[in-house]
Amino acid sequence: MERSDSRAMPKDTKRLFLKLGSCSRTMCYILNRGFGHPMEAEERAADPLAGGILGHGYQCGMLWGSALAVGAEAFRRTDNRDQAIGTAIKATQQVMRSFTNRARSVDCMDVTGCDWTSKLSMAKYFLTGRFISCFRLVEKWAPEAIQSATEGLSREHADLPQQSMSCASEVARRMGASDEQMVMVAGFAGGLGLSGNACGALSAAIWLKTLAWCGQHSGTPALSNPIGEKSLEALYGATDYKILCHEITGKHFNTINDHTEFIRTGGCEKLIDVLARA
Repeated sequence: MERSDSRAMPKDTKRLFLKLGSCSRTMCYILNRGFGHPMEAEERAADPLAGGILGHGYQCGMLWGSALAVGAEAFRRTDNRDQAIGTAIKATQQVMRSFTNRARSVDCMDVTGCDWTSKLSMAKYFLTGRFISCFRLVEKWAPEAIQSATEGLSREHADLPQQSMSCASEVARRMGASDEQMVMVAGFAGGLGLSGNACGALSAAIWLKTLAWCGQHSGTPALSNPIGEKSLEALYGATDYKILCHEITGKHFNTINDHTEFIRTGGCEKLIDVLARA
């Protein structure tokens, strides 16, 4: 079985987390270096996905950041873009299972107990020392994340459709993203790993727009940039304030085939267009 080089693991993940400032960026950083390919701009652009997408408590930023690194490695390992998209989704699912085994939930609100949209809740989170639990979670889960990602990427996925599609990759394509960027966000599909949670297409749009923003604001923290909220407002306008994938689509995707067919036949067409244009 192929394994990542354990020497790539930072010696002090808590200090790294404190330095980088967000769980999403930290895990993207760690996995990228576990694979031997740092991507500093792309890692920084993951900042707004922390706190469960712009601090709204949905899927933990550690998962979004990890999925980006997994997608980047899937692109490097697979010559065929469509197959790389399917591989990225499969590997993201494995990483999510690993995280759930460790944290017992994929949602930031469950993991932290903090409402990041409330200043009072944030103050309690930091003043009571509960933030240390996130530092410990990164420390314990990071090696497991690298191992589960490596295993997921190394497996033969004979059940992949000839052309795997991802709603997140479709948003990226319409925004003029590269093939690599399309595969990087592929695992966001169907609410991250087809889980039906908060919209992966939204997170893809936020990440890509933040990446462009970072190119124009080199010295400014990306965590609080205004781009993400505009994408969220666009999604709310298109979905009557729904954000969960299974509520927006009215479906639970059991396989990549299910999701691919849904996108191929025009599923979420309006939403994908709105997010790409926002």
